[in-house]
Amino acid sequence: MTFDVLAEPTRRRILDLLRERPRLVGELTAELGLSQPGTSKHLRVLREAGLVRVRADAQRRWYELDPAPLAEVDAWLAPYRWMWADRLDALERHLDADTDEESDDREAGEP
Repeated sequence: MTFDVLAEPTRRRILDLLRERPRLVGELTAELGLSQPGTSKHLRVLREAGLVRVRADAQRRWYELDPAPLAEVDAWLAPYRWMWADRLDALERHLDADTDEESDDREAGEP
């Protein structure tokens, strides 16, 4: 179920926003450019999947990230990390080499 929920880009964007801090529905609606009912539907799906908690504060409802289901996704992905870890290490080495060359060029007075 978690993978189905995460497959939707708007829901992933909501999780990104909630990663920063808890938010009200109105804030999420403004950030996403959706209608309030549209935002609420996505929040309901996220809540039912256990990815989001809601906390009532008088008339306001604060939504916040619940990272526990994401740990399950992380555990599932663990055996596959080797597939991209070497490539990311190679990319980092390549970028570091380019940065070193640019620094050397600047020190030598080259544009």
